[in-house]
Amino acid sequence: MDSLATQIEKTQVLPTTTSTTDETNKPTQEPVRRFDPIELEQFHHDGYVIARGLLSEKMRREMLQLVKSHVRDEIQPIEYEAEVQYPGAPQSLNAEGGRTARRLKQAHSRHSIFTDWIQQPSLVARLNQLLGPEIVMPLAHHNCVMTKQPQFSSDTGWHQDIRYWSFQRPELVSVWAALGSENRDNGCLQLIPGSHRVDFHADQFDDATFFRSDLPENADLIQSAVPAELEAGDVLFFHSRTLHAATRNHSKQTKYSVVMTFRSIDNPPIEGTRSSSLPEMLISQIS
Repeated sequence: MDSLATQIEKTQVLPTTTSTTDETNKPTQEPVRRFDPIELEQFHHDGYVIARGLLSEKMRREMLQLVKSHVRDEIQPIEYEAEVQYPGAPQSLNAEGGRTARRLKQAHSRHSIFTDWIQQPSLVARLNQLLGPEIVMPLAHHNCVMTKQPQFSSDTGWHQDIRYWSFQRPELVSVWAALGSENRDNGCLQLIPGSHRVDFHADQFDDATFFRSDLPENADLIQSAVPAELEAGDVLFFHSRTLHAATRNHSKQTKYSVVMTFRSIDNPPIEGTRSSSLPEMLISQIS
């Protein structure tokens, strides 16, 4: 098997150049948008920040059309609600609603549109601000499209994503792009500001490493949660230690979200773990 460094080198991608045309029909490069100081401070203080309208309308529409067809035709690999058995999920794959998709896995390999997305200069520039000049996208984690459907969707309890992952440091950033509106009614993410800076004790989590809502010492934090309400094209950046949760979808429309995770190049996965089981993509810095 190739070493991790070789795997990264073989899958390097370069940011694309975003351009339009001026009144003379000559191409002009669009400016690269970055986080302003207030947004950066919010991320470091709260553990998340929202970039409004970062995903272009054209790319959003293309993604949504593709995702809907993959859900309809059950293009594998898919994680089904019945497989995770969270509250609200069907009891089995053979039960009513048992084939309800929870997420489309391995999004990057489904279509080049997802590679185009992670190469967008205004996305890469923001990740450089948060993680440094050399960033890597692990293909073993997230790399998916969440598909919270109006029937048979489930509740996801309070958790930190790093509970599933094994890296030298618990410092990764997930990027959640809304393909449609996300609100309390359809099960938007809820986050606990500042929870990424708290050193929790193991007994504050249950056996499945969900943050326990039955403990009085956890109650104040949970009550401080805020909803990450998004419009189509908005993008949420959140720290891998930020506690978050989501209810099931109570609306009549499916909610679709593209989710990728990134790390700095000096924070490699621990060998022999699931985090090191797939190649990674090195994404070049925006100057």
